[in-house]
Amino acid sequence: MFPLCFEVFFKIWWFAFIFNIIYYCFMEEKINCLLDDVNGFPLDELQRSVVACDLKHVLVSAGAGSGKSLTIIGKIRYLIEILGLKEEEIICISFTNEATLSLKNKLSSNYGYDVPCYTFHKLGLEILKDFNYKISDTGLLMYIINEFFNGFIDDENKKRVLVYFGIMYNEFNFRKKYSALDEDSFREFKELIFKFINLFKANDYLPSDFVSFLRVEKNYRRKAFLIITYYVYYFYQNELSSRNEIDFSDMISRATEVVLERGFNRCVRYIIIDEFQDTSLVRFNLIRALLSSSGASLLVVGDDFQSIYRFTGCDLDLFLNFNGMYKDSKILKILNTYRNSQELIDIAGGFVMKNKNQLVKELKSSKRCDFPLRIVYYRNFIKSFILLIEHIYTSTGKSILVLGRNNFDVNVLLNTNMFFMNGTSLIYKDNPDIKMTYLTVHRSKGLEDEYVIVINMRDDKLGFPNKIKDNVVLKHVSCKEDDYLYAEERRLFYVAITRTKNITYLMTSSDSESIFISEIKRDYRGKIKIVRNNKF
Repeated sequence: MFPLCFEVFFKIWWFAFIFNIIYYCFMEEKINCLLDDVNGFPLDELQRSVVACDLKHVLVSAGAGSGKSLTIIGKIRYLIEILGLKEEEIICISFTNEATLSLKNKLSSNYGYDVPCYTFHKLGLEILKDFNYKISDTGLLMYIINEFFNGFIDDENKKRVLVYFGIMYNEFNFRKKYSALDEDSFREFKELIFKFINLFKANDYLPSDFVSFLRVEKNYRRKAFLIITYYVYYFYQNELSSRNEIDFSDMISRATEVVLERGFNRCVRYIIIDEFQDTSLVRFNLIRALLSSSGASLLVVGDDFQSIYRFTGCDLDLFLNFNGMYKDSKILKILNTYRNSQELIDIAGGFVMKNKNQLVKELKSSKRCDFPLRIVYYRNFIKSFILLIEHIYTSTGKSILVLGRNNFDVNVLLNTNMFFMNGTSLIYKDNPDIKMTYLTVHRSKGLEDEYVIVINMRDDKLGFPNKIKDNVVLKHVSCKEDDYLYAEERRLFYVAITRTKNITYLMTSSDSESIFISEIKRDYRGKIKIVRNNKF
């Protein structure tokens, strides 16, 4: 006979064992039910692995059209329904108002969840809500730049302007030469100052860093620029202070300081960031402060193939070096695309991964499409464009997304008076039933359409790829540029051709075809279709 106490212990152990098995089976069934229906769709195995991963710091490398938003919603449901987090203990961050509103509305309408969803700027405002700050008008900086040169500039800085432009002068004629500066060149000079200051603030530099820039800068013209820009920056910050205002970069910097000094004003256990490839240093510092203050876990989702905002201060290295920043971290991948055909992503992925400074992703799709990328050569662009949109309309009746590298690329259509714009809708007067949207490629990121037409695929300074190089002086405030030729333009091209659910048409002239067109023809000849004489 077992002693009575041992028998009691055994019964308790056996009961606990059976209970744990039942509980485990129940929870497994509950998790599977959750993962089988997220906004009406089942998650694939890779998406499920992201949702169920409980590591402290996770980066999700996602392909175009791979269901990032669906995975994020699944993760939020898992945190609330399985792990028991409260809605207010989760923070979701994305980069546009549209994206945050879309996520918030889906969580609210489908599940009744009121999860805080912010842009970085709105998060900064939330942290600073107890302070008496006002947000400055976005045009204030350029206003201050103009005011500086119109009235506040002294003779010494006028001389530095002439030095920057390489104009020889003496004490008797410098005012005359200054007043005779070319208007277009002077406008570009002001725009360069504007860009420098914005990058300076986006990358979290301090006023004292101007001294460091001057110390390492050897070129006398760029030294002159740095001194002038410092004075403009000084006037700008003084104007903000006198108005008791802060700009967007200041807002995030001040919010970071507040979190480091006082913590956040509520309990945060999980932070989720979408489009993480577009994070700048000043934004990342805010997240790092929140993590340090709260001890929260972090999930970031993005696609390094679609990093296209370096000119605004976004730093791709934050994405690529994620494992180096956090010891207890893991990189997961979601690779099944539900937008593009396998044939298209084979071309797009191969094209962008020629740059080895990208995470390797072998994207998969169950969709099939013969010749999803079609190069359309034209002699008369307007005629070919009209015939192409009429062909798509009569053969499919589907909508069309027209993409340009630049805002003004659409003017070649509008100047004919056969087309006009209504918001982003491009209207063809002879057949307004053809549903078309015109966007720049930058604005199209995150969107999709049935058919895509990319115009301006020409070999030109303002073509695609755009060949305008950053002014060398911006090296002081820009994140390190990729050594691969046209690295960001290649990613931009990847974004353009992957917006389609079906076929992307690239319109080019045989007299000046884009180098990207030449490369695609050379490397993927058997997988693309070349259209001549409007035989679509």
